Amino acid sequence: MANHVGTEHTTHTGEIPKPNTGWIWKTFFILVGITALEFVFVFLMDPSTLRNSIFIILTIFKAFYIVAEFMHLKHEVKALIWTILVPMALLVWLLIALITEGSYQNSFWNVFN
Repeated sequence: MANHVGTEHTTHTGEIPKPNTGWIWKTFFILVGITALEFVFVFLMDPSTLRNSIFIILTIFKAFYIVAEFMHLKHEVKALIWTILVPMALLVWLLIALITEGSYQNSFWNVFN
């Protein structure tokens, strides 16, 4: 029979450490603040390209923060972060350009009606 040295399991009795929930509450309040700001812009501004652009930018900021905190992207190497951020920034630019062009087309066709 083999003699297994060092495989005995010891249990430590003592106090259970307090859970570290501070970062969860900080993340919660940041996301609630961004969401409240989105609601303010959406419900208080007239429908326009500026309102839509602000709403999209705030939503992207919120998505970046969620990815950084809960998917631990902020702890990764910088090259990986840039390979995710640059295409996302180009996508945001494309969305804003399409919304601007779409509102122009809408006003253009309304002239003929």
